[in-house]
Amino acid sequence: MPVKNRFAELQNEITAWRRDIHENPEILFDTHRTSALVAEKLQEFGCDEVVTGIGRTGVVGVIKGKADSSGKVIGLRADMDALPIHEQTGLDYASKTPGAMHACGHDGHTAMLLGAAKYLSETRNFDGTVVVIFQPAEEGGGGAKVMCDDGLMDRWGVQEVYGLHNWPGQPLGSFAIRPGSFFAATDQFDITFEGRGGHAAKPHETVDTTVLAAQAVLALQTIASRNADPVHQIVVSVTSFETSSKAFNVIPQKVQIKGTVRTMSKEIRDLAEKRIKEVCNGIAATFGGTADVTYHRGYPVMVNHEEQTEFAAQVAASVSGGCADAPLVMGGEDFAFMLEERPGAYILMGNGDTAMVHHPEYNFNDDAIPAGCSWWAEIVEQRMPAA
Repeated sequence: MPVKNRFAELQNEITAWRRDIHENPEILFDTHRTSALVAEKLQEFGCDEVVTGIGRTGVVGVIKGKADSSGKVIGLRADMDALPIHEQTGLDYASKTPGAMHACGHDGHTAMLLGAAKYLSETRNFDGTVVVIFQPAEEGGGGAKVMCDDGLMDRWGVQEVYGLHNWPGQPLGSFAIRPGSFFAATDQFDITFEGRGGHAAKPHETVDTTVLAAQAVLALQTIASRNADPVHQIVVSVTSFETSSKAFNVIPQKVQIKGTVRTMSKEIRDLAEKRIKEVCNGIAATFGGTADVTYHRGYPVMVNHEEQTEFAAQVAASVSGGCADAPLVMGGEDFAFMLEERPGAYILMGNGDTAMVHHPEYNFNDDAIPAGCSWWAEIVEQRMPAA
């Protein structure tokens, strides 16, 4: 079953929704306009139930098939939020909100799932129930967890859940997926070193926090190179180094460093947290200072379930003619929380030769819309075939 003809017919309409959302980006949970647009469209399509306010600003639509003898309930999820980036695309429909833009394609994800919802509401050619999930705050807010904590899965009896993300550099409309660990756990650390400040001409009278922190920055790299088994993936990146004094002739009392840790397993995640604390406290003690280490666990590893991944790949192949093996991704994805609640799978869809996500010149490729909509619709129709 190739791309559905109905989505070719709907492409201009879906593109218009997408560009409207793109022009009006909203960050984290502040997706009030986008959520209202989604709810309005779902009601217009004739969904059997439309509920707002799940996970603060999330929206859920329920579409029942022509029959329900299977008793199956499948969830389809799209994210709605934008990023705090100033857009530099020069598009006619570029962001009208300074400092915010859809730099990750969530506008495209939302529009495609709306397109699939319209089609499924029209045809209802399946035996069971589909729950379309429009989630806020994927970009750092953990909106998926907030929706789950609000009872998303239990309230509608979701049994399996599927998600999709566009992927620049992958051929337009193609698909790629992998079972098991797929996207990394995303943790943060914030470390404040305190010593004894003083005059830069008298370092012997100080405990120099700049030297202390610099040693720590270098030593933290040995967690990946000397503590973790080389066959395991881990990234430790220090991304900020701030001193309590900006003067050229002052040794500062305090230095703060911040960064991120990316891992693909619980064991390596635990190791990273343990070693960051040990390394920083040890170096601080060696130089006569102290270290205050805060380690914040963010999104968990996103793990695709074996059976659902195989099925999602089969559906992708039926839409586009094939499905490639996806690489491990050290970026994070809060769909991980939904996959901890229910079995399911997450797939990448090619955005073609475009700027990478999270870049100020990125733009979702509207020519990918029919493929994405078809994949979601086929997930429903093939998993819950009508009699």
